[in-house]
Formats: sequence, C-alpha cells, structure tokens
Amino acid sequence: MLTLAIFSLLLHFALQALSPLDQVFQYIDEHQDDYVQNLKEWIAIQSESGNPTKREDVIQMMQVVGERIKGLGGTIELTDLGNEELPCGKIISLPPVVLGELGKDPNKTTVCIYGHVDVQAAKIEDGWSTDPYLLTEKDGNLYGRGSSDDKGPVLAWLHAVEAFQALKQELPVNLKFIFEGMEESGSKGLNKFLKEKSETFSSNIDYIVISDSGWLSKKPALTYGTRGLCYFIVEVQGANQDLHSGLYGGAVHEAMTDLIALLDSLVNSTGHILIPGVDSDIVPLTEEERVLYEAIEFNLEAFKHSIGTTELLHKTEEDILLHRWRFPSLSIHGIEGAFSGPGTKTVIPAKVTGKFSIRLVPNMDPEKLSSQVTTYLNGVFAARGSSNKLRVALEAGSKPWVANVTDKQYNAGQRAIKKVFGLEAELIREGGTIPVIRTLQDTMQKSVMMLPIGSPDDGAHSQNEKLSRDNYISGTKLFAAYMTEISQL
Repeated sequence: MLTLAIFSLLLHFALQALSPLDQVFQYIDEHQDDYVQNLKEWIAIQSESGNPTKREDVIQMMQVVGERIKGLGGTIELTDLGNEELPCGKIISLPPVVLGELGKDPNKTTVCIYGHVDVQAAKIEDGWSTDPYLLTEKDGNLYGRGSSDDKGPVLAWLHAVEAFQALKQELPVNLKFIFEGMEESGSKGLNKFLKEKSETFSSNIDYIVISDSGWLSKKPALTYGTRGLCYFIVEVQGANQDLHSGLYGGAVHEAMTDLIALLDSLVNSTGHILIPGVDSDIVPLTEEERVLYEAIEFNLEAFKHSIGTTELLHKTEEDILLHRWRFPSLSIHGIEGAFSGPGTKTVIPAKVTGKFSIRLVPNMDPEKLSSQVTTYLNGVFAARGSSNKLRVALEAGSKPWVANVTDKQYNAGQRAIKKVFGLEAELIREGGTIPVIRTLQDTMQKSVMMLPIGSPDDGAHSQNEKLSRDNYISGTKLFAAYMTEISQL
C-alpha cells in the first residue's frame, strides 16, 4: 500500500509533467463546485435594470463585481454615470460602471473584457419551473436568471484569472474590465462614458473580447457580426375622439384602416422589404464569405421544431442563416390604440400607433434608412387620399457590426477552442443587435471578438434560463486558453 508521502510525491511529479495550461485546466476541474456556488451567490442578487424598484440590487451587484476584481489583486473604479428620469418624472441613479485593471506590464498584450451583470425581469409565475433567483442544478444544467446572460460568462473570466493565480503562474496578459449594469435597458449613459475614456483607460488596449452571446449548435463558436436595428413608430390620427362604427362607419377616413394599409405596404409574403433603396447599401456577399456558411452545422428540421412551425420562408440551411444574419429583415411588432380585449367593441379608434423594426446589415445607415422609410410611407399615405394625419418617427437606431475573421485575435480564439474542445470553431453571426460592440470598436479602434460559452437552448431573456455546468467549466478553461494564445501573438 502506498504511503501518503509516496502518493504525494507521485502526484507532484504527475503535476510537473503537465503543461502550465493543463495544470490550470486541472485546477478548474477540481474547483468547479466552488464556481457553481459563486454563481449561485450572484444569481441571488435580483439585478433587474429595467425595474426601478430593483435599482439598489443592481448597484449592489456592481459593488460585488468590483470587490471580486479587487480580491484578484486588481484595481477598480466605480464610475458614476449620473441619473435616469423615469416616465413618471422620478429621478433615480444609474448604476455605476466597473472599470478594472489587472497587470501593467508594457511587454504584455492588454485585453479588455466587456460584460454585464444586470438581468431581464423574472418571476416564477411567468412560467419558471424553479425560483429564477435560486440557482438550481438539474440534469447537468444551472437554472437561474442571468446564468447564461451574462453573469455566468463574467464569472468564468474571473475564475480563469483566479486559477492562474492559485497555481502561482504569471497571468499571460494584462487585463482590463468594463462591466456594466444597464445592458438590458439600453446601456444608458455608457456610450458617452466610453468616448470620454478613449484617451485614458482605453488608450493601451490591444484587443476587446465579449462573451455575451451563444453558440448556434452544440459546437463551440466565434461570433464575428451582429445586425443593427432601427425601431419605427407610425402614428395615424383620425377624428378627435373614438367613434361608433354604426353611426360613422362608411362616412369617415378610419385611422386603423390607414395604418393597416401602411404596415401591409412594408414587406411582402416572402419577407422581402418593399421600401425602395433599402438594399442599395448592403455589402455584396463574396464567395469567401459564402464558404463560411457551408461549414456551419445547422439542422433545419430541429430549428423548425424548436420554434413550433412546419414551414419557413426559405428552404435551405444556408439561406435561412443568410436571412437571419446577413440580410436585412423587417418585423411588425404591434399596434397601440386598437381594441384588443376579450369580447366585442364596435369602435373606430381615433388614433392608432403601429410599431415595426428593421434589422440592418453592413453598410446600411440608420439615418439614411429613416429618411427612406419616412419618404416611402408618406408617399403610400398620400396615395390613399386620406384626410387623417400621419407621423413617422425613428425611436432608436444602432449600426451593424462585423469583424475580420482573419484577424490575429480570431486565430487565437480558434486555437483556444481547438485546445479545450478538440473541435474547429464555427464562425457565426448574430441576427440580434448588441449596440455596445459597435461603440467599443468605434471608440477604441481595436479588434472586437465575441467568444461565447452559452448553448443555443439556454433561454436567455426567457423562462428557465440556464447554463450547462459543462459549458460553464469548459468556458472557464476556454478563457484561460484564449489568454495564453493571445499572449503569444
């Protein structure tokens, strides 16, 4: 029987045989229960940025993140972003942004990690099978609001740093952190703040990494593009009061009829946007780019099943992905002012407001698109000869983002994924919009890469949001591997 001393000696030699990075991986495996407990503590903080009554929870969450970075030996700055005025007129404080810094070696690469620790609202009565603020492990998954979006990934970065330190290994890179608490509510105040910091905090950053997204399939991915967004309001004002359809139907221009006609003129049954000139600025699809889509693992039947439909607008996997990520799309979201309750009500509404959005792709511009939309809808409305009044307004606009997949940072990300998962990374885009990515790229003028660790079925923003334990732990290893790989460029 081996004595304890001999066993310890053999273990020592076994560890010495491992590479420094493999030692980090082993440490991460051995401490995964600690990491789950840390996530449980973070999930318990109900940091809902869209709920003013939870603002103190968001501020507490930012303080917890700051203390965590300080515990790693980093320096932090909790920066005041000012106040926010609520629709009721009440003024409340915006949560601070956490700026962190770990390492100032001029001979090392400096990587900036962006993330957010605010969450979407969640209540068990919304349809959760578990308490959304009590992390629950079931069937290998960690259920809780923010587990995947974005508390889990943020913690994984900090755990990767801690693993190097626990083994007394030198951190391969200098790190800077930008963690915010208003991402789920439009990142209020952040754009102006980042521009102000472009010549100080951001001046020596070499690369920017964001892990606020997910994979497309069970294969790990690197995300190199997101679509932009323009959100429009179309308001039609008719009579100065609601009217009885029996008394006035057939005698007046009805606001609802005008609005339905306007919305129907925007897009056809195949999804093609009918506004003239919308397609004119789209960057043509190259053969090199098309090849990237051919290599992506995407099951069309599984996709249809996951959303509960039997038919899609396009027939092939490649065409669906192109129309989700690479081409613009228009969606109609709702109508205000119309009768929508149960039962019947024979009313002609005096004023109705339609809401729709267009997802933008390179090189579409929100201001130009707004002009095109306004001109087109005014023309359609004029042709109807209605006496009603029309107002078209752009409520929000953000530009698309796309990166160069041959960039050195993407090469480092691909090598890190191969090291951890033994698979080639899928190069994918996101159909949604993450405005901060474009802001970071434009203000810092540096390469931005999205390095996700979430699965496509994590249910971010939905009921029963989860992050698998395997993705959480493997993601921590991935971030350690990425730091090693990027340091060697």
